[in-house]
Amino acid sequence: MASSRGAGSQQVIRMADLEKMSLDQLKAVKEQAAIEVNLLQDSLNNIRTATGRLENASAALHDLSLRPQEKKMLVPLIASLYVPGTLDEADKVLVDIGTGYFVEKTMAEGKDYCERKINLLKSNFDQLIEVASNKKTLADEAGLVLQAKMKKLSPSS
Repeated sequence: MASSRGAGSQQVIRMADLEKMSLDQLKAVKEQAAIEVNLLQDSLNNIRTATGRLENASAALHDLSLRPQEKKMLVPLIASLYVPGTLDEADKVLVDIGTGYFVEKTMAEGKDYCERKINLLKSNFDQLIEVASNKKTLADEAGLVLQAKMKKLSPSS
């Protein structure tokens, strides 16, 4: 009942296939699609958050590159705690590459890293939007077919 479409291995259920399904199958398809839409929405929110953090980091790197060396400044330890510090080397930064690992890079390399990650996340975001839209359409179509079948089965008033 399902057929493959495009380069991906994602299964696509057509409207004609939905009409051949039983009520239980339609309910299962609708529920599964709704669950997947919710998971995709969570992923989209996580990508938005990560993109925002990287954009903030990129802006901070830009601001940092404009400051002169030996400049006194407040250094954030956590979101609400700052300590006084002095800018020692403005051209070297530590980049968090994940799971607690940091790599020392030049300012330009740090900015480039942030931009590449932002572009990757935006690309993933666009792809997830398309998948979520397809899943939402599937859930809606399954709901419509389910309602139509239930209406046929109910006694006429």
